[in-house]
Amino acid sequence: MRVLPDNSAPTAPRLSAALLGKLPTAVVRPGFAPRSLSTGILHLGCGSFHRAHQALATQHAIDATSDPRWGIASVAMTRPTVVAALRAQDNLYTTLLHDDGRVRVEVVGAIVDAVHAPSDRLGVPKRIAHPDIKIVTLTVTASGYCISPVTGRLDENCESVRHDLRDPRHPISPIGMLANGFAAIRRRGGIPPVVLSCDNLCGNGRNLRAAVIDFAALRDGGLADWIARNVQFPNSVVDRIVQPATPADPAAARNWLGGIEDRAPVSAEPFMTWTIEHFDGECPRWDLAGARFVTDVTDYEQAKLRLLNGTHMLLAYLGALAGYCTIAEAAADPALGALARQFMRCEQGPTLALPATELHRTVDELMVRFRNPAICHDMTRVGRNGSDKMVPRVVAALRDNIEAGRPTPGAELLIAAWIRWFTASREPGAVMTVADPRENSLAALADTTDPHRCARAFLQRTDIFGTLPEPHRLHRQVGDALAELVRDGVDATVRRRLDPGYEGSNR
Repeated sequence: MRVLPDNSAPTAPRLSAALLGKLPTAVVRPGFAPRSLSTGILHLGCGSFHRAHQALATQHAIDATSDPRWGIASVAMTRPTVVAALRAQDNLYTTLLHDDGRVRVEVVGAIVDAVHAPSDRLGVPKRIAHPDIKIVTLTVTASGYCISPVTGRLDENCESVRHDLRDPRHPISPIGMLANGFAAIRRRGGIPPVVLSCDNLCGNGRNLRAAVIDFAALRDGGLADWIARNVQFPNSVVDRIVQPATPADPAAARNWLGGIEDRAPVSAEPFMTWTIEHFDGECPRWDLAGARFVTDVTDYEQAKLRLLNGTHMLLAYLGALAGYCTIAEAAADPALGALARQFMRCEQGPTLALPATELHRTVDELMVRFRNPAICHDMTRVGRNGSDKMVPRVVAALRDNIEAGRPTPGAELLIAAWIRWFTASREPGAVMTVADPRENSLAALADTTDPHRCARAFLQRTDIFGTLPEPHRLHRQVGDALAELVRDGVDATVRRRLDPGYEGSNR
């Protein structure tokens, strides 16, 4: 007699508000009933970073004050996957914060509504215009701002901008959504929400304000003037390394949740900062959740962009050429780790308004964060869109150093490694995929066989590098570095540029 397999095994229960009380005691859960929250924040960009940073900070602020007005409506701009997962589990999800083998597990209940913008019947502009919405936050990446790298203003030829001008009732860009929401508020004589950018670009609030005003001016000059007079766009600086979602995350969450399934968990490092410029109006007590409010974020912004993000680029481009797949692997390499430390202390650091003791402490913290093996920060993700990132993260400090007479071996090698990737990505076994808005034109330049001619062609791209001081010397030294990378490989090329004091990467 044939025995049929038993397919009736029960499936794991799905995370829900009803199961919060049944979670293991080691799991931190909201100190409030998620369903008791009203919606006071609208967030554009329901990705992993938002859920591991702003949403978690908002939960901690609500926990600290018992103020139920700050629930979040989180909007996915394109894909519906995360929205579907959140809706199926009462908008709850798990954060897994990994630190040297330890994991802090917390279920987050600050999101009260998950919205898929393309299929949202109400429409995001109407949500923005709702009187209960006091703050709109954004994590839509730099490309979502539709800013021209040449003019620094709205790119009217951006495809989503053109769409929103043709079809103003159904905007697809964050800029169009904000402008339409403000138009509705203006018509009824309401008070607009504060718009708080949490994206990783210089002057994020200032740039977002300019883009929204430029867009509004293309439709209605009166609306543009009203936005300029009435809407606040404070700058902010965010910092937390968040791991892209992996297939292993749900299994890890299920293990920590005692067999309860979560299809939208996020993994991140424990380190987190959020620096926000003061603005008028109410907000959650984010200061009780680790945020700080300041008059001007410029110094914090430069420190983060040049130390963390610039060094991330150095480790990504050189580490990938050395065959490493993650930032943690590259930072653990003795030569690359030493170069990263030297780059931060001797090149990026002297251009910042940081006391020496604070610089050294920050560098030490960053090296620990870079080497966290539990955070799989892959090279393609870190290295993408390099042409847009060069000026704020690398070239601005490079200019300062050249003008001050300081050597710049790390920046020159970083640029050479980035150039090298336009050809290395086509080679067998490449661990990085080139993703760049100027990929086609740059790939053609990279095919130049002479490394010095190649370096010169890249560095003469003023839309990427602007005007460089001492261009002939810089062309020669980047060309030398490019030639060495091809001829001698990463390790030898890096070691030639190390000061003897940084030979040990643990210094």
